[in-house]
Amino acid sequence: MEEKLEFKSFGISALALTIIGFGGLYVIITQTLPFVPARWAFFVFMFMGLTGIALPIVYFLHKRFPSEPPAESNVIMRQSFWVGVYGATLAWLQLGRLVTLNVMLVLAGGLIAAEYFIRLREKANRRPPIISDDDSS
Repeated sequence: MEEKLEFKSFGISALALTIIGFGGLYVIITQTLPFVPARWAFFVFMFMGLTGIALPIVYFLHKRFPSEPPAESNVIMRQSFWVGVYGATLAWLQLGRLVTLNVMLVLAGGLIAAEYFIRLREKANRRPPIISDDDSS
């Protein structure tokens, strides 16, 4: 039996990720020097902040446009993680001045293709629930 997805759990997670992520970014940017640990912390906090922002957006997109098989909580979290990975990767590439429109589009296309193939595998492995015709009630 499928569970109904509730926004409450996603909202709490999104709020915590956003506050920790962008609060950490603020501290890293304003209070530290750009040494290696601070740079890694910058990417971690950026990942957390972007994931927190994307979580309610992805949730509402799945509510508005349902898919087959229906999205579970792990799908919504994974797709929000992709947004965080995309943003942190672009920030990392910007350190070497490598970000161009082509790089952004190819990276986005690669992440979208990865998610498409993961969803395709989930759809192929899905086993619909078996409804028994038990007349002895």
